[in-house]
Order: sequence, then C-alpha cells, then structure tokens
Amino acid sequence: MSAFANATLMITGGTGSFGSAVLKHFAHTDVGEIRIFSRDEKKQDDMRHALQQEQPELAGKVRYFIGDVRDPRSVADAMAGVDYIFHAAALKQVPSCEFFPMEAVRTNVMGTDNVLHAAIAAGVKRVVCLSTDKAAYPINAMGISKAMMERVIYANARVAGEREKGTVICCTRYGNVMCSRGSVIPLFIDQIRAGKPITITDPNMTRFLMNLDEAVELVRFAFEHGSPGDLFIQKADACTIGDLARAVQDLFGDTGTSIIGTRHGEKLYETLMTREERLRSEDMGDYFRVAADNRDLNYDKFVVKGRVHTMAEESYTSHNTRRLDIPGIREKLLTADYVREALA
Repeated sequence: MSAFANATLMITGGTGSFGSAVLKHFAHTDVGEIRIFSRDEKKQDDMRHALQQEQPELAGKVRYFIGDVRDPRSVADAMAGVDYIFHAAALKQVPSCEFFPMEAVRTNVMGTDNVLHAAIAAGVKRVVCLSTDKAAYPINAMGISKAMMERVIYANARVAGEREKGTVICCTRYGNVMCSRGSVIPLFIDQIRAGKPITITDPNMTRFLMNLDEAVELVRFAFEHGSPGDLFIQKADACTIGDLARAVQDLFGDTGTSIIGTRHGEKLYETLMTREERLRSEDMGDYFRVAADNRDLNYDKFVVKGRVHTMAEESYTSHNTRRLDIPGIREKLLTADYVREALA
C-alpha cells in the first residue's frame, strides 16, 4: 500500500503536459481520487473524453474543477477533502511574460500564495510545487516571478512547519521538459513536416533536457523525502540548441536551419542550482536536496556563529553538467511519447 492509497490528489494546472503525465503514472495506482484543477474547460473536456475512451475503468477516479489559482475562492472550494497537491499551474512562456509581467505575477506569485494558504487552511498534508531553472539568477519576467514564487513557498512552508501536524510544503526545480507546452521540439517537428527550415535562436545556447516521466519522478521523490521548505533538483543532461536541431533533423529529415537570434529575456545557459544554494545542498544520488534556510531575523545569532562562507565555487548549470552529443540527444528524444508518436 502506497502513501497515496485511498488519498485525494489535486493537480493545479492539471490539464497541462505535467498533469497528463501524472494521470499516466498514478491512475493505475491505489490513489483514491485525482482532482484536475484548471481554468480551461476545453482542455478538461478533451482530457475527460480521452480518458473515457482509452481507459474507461479509470475515468471514475478523476474529477474536474474549473477555477483559477488567481481566485482564492475557487481554489478553496476545490480544496475540501484534499490530502496532497501537486502545484503546476503557472505562466511559463518567457516572451509573453516579458510583455505582460503583471500577468506572471498574478498567476505565479499571487496564485501560488492562494493555493498554499488554502492548503494550510484545509489541512492538506503535503504540497509539492513546481518551479523552473529560470528562477535561479533570473533575468526575465518569467524567471523573476518564479523566483518570487519560490520565496512565497519557503515563507508559507516555514509558517506551516511550525504548526503541529502542519502542511509540509516543498519545491522542485527542473529544466526544459521535452515536448511540454512551450518546448521547441514540437515546433522543430512541425517546421520539418511543412518543409521549412528549423528556426534556431542561438546554436551555442545550452539547455537541460528532461522528459515528462523524469519530471513526474522528481515530484514523486520530493513528495517522499521533502521536509518543510526543501528544494529538490534532478541531475540532468544538457545539450546545445544547435545539436538538438541536428538530432531532430536526423530523426525527421533535414530541411535546413535559419538563425533568428535570441528571443526576449533568453539566457545563453540555464542554472538549476546557484552557488549560494550549493552550500546547503545534499547529494542524494540522482537528485540534489537544498535544505531550507531556517535562520530567523535575528542576524546577531548568525554573526556570532561565525559562518562566513556565502557561496560555493560554482553553480550547477547547463554549461557544466553532462553534455549530450547528437547520438545521445537522439536517444533522449526517443524517450518522449510525443516524438515516438510523431515518428509512427
């Protein structure tokens, strides 16, 4: 019997790529109920019909709630009786957040605060929140909003952790999830199918590569091992955008490339763990655990203890992790359902 036996799991932003992957992993387990919370009724209806057609025996486990994390009332209404939450609702597109930064704040920062306050009030046992590598040393509005989201998580985790049997709130941070919303891989495939050259921003850019199954396993690991305010990071492979484009063309056909330059707010490489975080990190094999910074506002105690180190020698980035070559990227791409289905 698992920790999810007969429990109610709620997924915010549950109609996205991550929510669909969670359904694939959890629907066949002993979980009692999975609640899909999102604002998109069309995606909910599509998900409902797909589940009824493909796995009718599981459809009864899934309930759908229309609502928006920006609206505290709709969040609270959906929270009654929930045991666990995977909080995935977010604005994730870097360019759109650059042009509409307050929309990113309302969803990523205020929406997260609404979810966590409702979870604490409803007596939810555990919440795992999903963040992004762009929150580490952020330079764009999406990353800044996600960095603020993480601070909201840690603040709420501290408050909840001080209560008897309080809600355990922790966080995961991961890099690009292949073929999820906003991923460049489906764009490349569509361009090849249309006979057009692949559009590349900067071939020397590096990005982490994860598949959806790895994203779900990271959240599951955090769920099983998290203490209040912990941050979990998977050790991830990376590649250059130029090599990624060549690997996709090896699989689907070479239609040439076109360099279009970097988009608004893009970095040359991504950081999953900062130098400051590495100081309080623990290597757990396939994952890093970054413990919460539990100092209080009495800085005298900190100074008296004499801890003078403030950062490690280097951060953990897509430039210094294991770099995949083109055959390695092809092998990684074939772990994604989207790519295998597109090839079929």
